[in-house]
Amino acid sequence: MNMKIWFITGASRGLGCEIARAALESGDQVVATARKPEQAEVELAGQAGGRLLTLKLDVTNQASIDAAVDAASKRFGRIDVLVNNAGYGQLGAFEQQSLADIDRQFATNVFGVFAVTRAVLPLMRAQRSGLVFTVSSTGGLAGAEGGSVYCATKHALEGWSESLRIELAQFGIKTTLIEPGFFRTDFLDPSSVFYGDIAISDYANYSAGVRDYLDQMNHQQAGDPAKLGKALVTLAASDDPPVRFAASSDAYDILIDRAERNRAEADQWRELSMSTAVAE
Repeated sequence: MNMKIWFITGASRGLGCEIARAALESGDQVVATARKPEQAEVELAGQAGGRLLTLKLDVTNQASIDAAVDAASKRFGRIDVLVNNAGYGQLGAFEQQSLADIDRQFATNVFGVFAVTRAVLPLMRAQRSGLVFTVSSTGGLAGAEGGSVYCATKHALEGWSESLRIELAQFGIKTTLIEPGFFRTDFLDPSSVFYGDIAISDYANYSAGVRDYLDQMNHQQAGDPAKLGKALVTLAASDDPPVRFAASSDAYDILIDRAERNRAEADQWRELSMSTAVAE
């Protein structure tokens, strides 16, 4: 079967929209879901030629997820590629994040991904095929200052997706983590990013510096969302997509640096590590 059915969350703008656009341009059919699906319709309908279905979906609402997956199944009969893209950044120093903000970040970035994937997997198991893309981040590879909570959610997705890949291999289903660096989207816009609101004087200068740096980077990022969309189409056509895909040169550098630092640190402490084994 050449034509694939894509199911994409957070497809009204940014990376999700460009992934949907690239899939449509390749001749595939797309279910573009978002909290505001009318935005996806405006962005994508002109090139769809009847191959687009836009649906309302809130990843924190189980009824919304079930309704969208059911509508997609009734329209297309299958889902070949799931793209877990919906998410946002909760930034700032850890101590400045309220528990409510942390709960909300995990509800969207982690448990929302879990819920959508759980709803789609029965279809893929029945097909004995499928590919689950999960948009992580370089923040899932390495910690970043001012991003402790956000990075925690992405690290969670890393371990989950890699483990899921092993569990699902028996059904012909693959998983790939997409690890973007900085892409030119509205991720850092006030409509997308949130900062901790607990005022702590010790962090005042630090937090102001982090926020100023990110504000200056906004819409100056090096990554091209359209090119990332095309890259995912290429990955979806592969018989053996990678466990993780570093998207953009900065992500590649972080991935390699993390691997080298892990090896160097492990070698530095090897003797102590070996000493903890039970003596034979």
